[in-house]
Amino acid sequence: MCFKLEEIMNVLKPINKQNLSWAFYDWGNSAFATTVMAIFFPYFLKTFWSTGDSVNESTLQLGFANSLAGALLVIMSPFLGTIADKLGAKKKMLFSFVLLGVFFTGALAFIPKGNSSLAIICFILATIGFNSSNIFYDSLIVYVTEKKYIDFISGFGFGIGYLGGGILLVINVLMSVKPDLFYFIQDANHAVQLSFLTVAIWWLLFTFPLMKWVKEKNTNVNNNKFNAKLFKDTIQELKKTFFEIIKHKNLLFFLLGYLFYIDGINTTIKMAVDYGLSLGFEFENLIYALLLVQFIGFPAAIVFGYLGQIIGSIKGIFIGLVAYIIVIFWGFFMTEVSEFYIMASMIGLVQGGVQALSRSLYGKLIPADRSAEFFGFFNMVGKFSAILGPLMVGFVSYASGSARLSILSLITFFILGGALLSRVRLA
Repeated sequence: MCFKLEEIMNVLKPINKQNLSWAFYDWGNSAFATTVMAIFFPYFLKTFWSTGDSVNESTLQLGFANSLAGALLVIMSPFLGTIADKLGAKKKMLFSFVLLGVFFTGALAFIPKGNSSLAIICFILATIGFNSSNIFYDSLIVYVTEKKYIDFISGFGFGIGYLGGGILLVINVLMSVKPDLFYFIQDANHAVQLSFLTVAIWWLLFTFPLMKWVKEKNTNVNNNKFNAKLFKDTIQELKKTFFEIIKHKNLLFFLLGYLFYIDGINTTIKMAVDYGLSLGFEFENLIYALLLVQFIGFPAAIVFGYLGQIIGSIKGIFIGLVAYIIVIFWGFFMTEVSEFYIMASMIGLVQGGVQALSRSLYGKLIPADRSAEFFGFFNMVGKFSAILGPLMVGFVSYASGSARLSILSLITFFILGGALLSRVRLA
């Protein structure tokens, strides 16, 4: 027993105050990904803000919102990362975009019934705040741990995020399913509206540990100020980095592979509830299934991070991609809610692991002193993929009248992504 405890302590040895504070940001902002993106925004758009529209029309609206946000992020991400490096302002820019995301997430609580246009605008701006802040959060990983522990710490961050997002999601689910347990809640719709507010507060609150204890190393800062010259220099730096990536075959193959397989993952996350509703499953059952993803994902992401440290990031990612192909086939033939639970459990086992090992693998391939710039490209690729996936699912569902055909098409992304990833070689 002592031996086992000693082994556990040895695994946890890389954790310190800096990377624990860094991970708690994931604890906070994951509430947006779970409560807002995955569950309550799709649900409220379909049942409250888009009243009178058909099921497939609201699916198209959701796909449009996600894709437009992704398109804007594609344009913004490399600029934001490069400017953050030049100004030495990763933490400041992170906090600025947190405030943007928090404000518009809270604003969703006050949008009246039937106003889908305003809801989509607020959701797009909140999504920009969420994803842009992640550029700087991801880039800080190279400062909070040694390279030999980066797989584990990346997995630890995702695991903590699943737990934090899951805990608030449980509270929000109880508020919507059992509103009578809370004296200040009028009905289920009021509970969903209050949930948007709780996400905004939770996200802001758990940003403060990172702001206080994570140290930002500004090795490339030369008293730069935000002006026309900085903008011009940023353009030149982006051109240089772009050609640097093209020449660096490992980086190029990784980013191209990531473009495809993260498309499949992100689309699965964003469209899962909408897909379940399209099959006629009760919203309450879908919530319970996604809670499984959160609480299975907590230990699974940490284990995946440790697995990546043992067998290598690339092999760990491949395990996850094979599991996703199985999940998509399962989803295509699914007819019962119990099968949705099984699918959710499988996703929970690999989702955070693939994301975590992708982040840590990229961190190994890039120069630490330009991490925000390179993670800007990383985020750009991830968001570029987010344009195609949701739009494809939305249009295939709308054109064919079959949600099943749209979900099956995602397998292509995992196969192409895996094939390109197989070309990456670590020194």
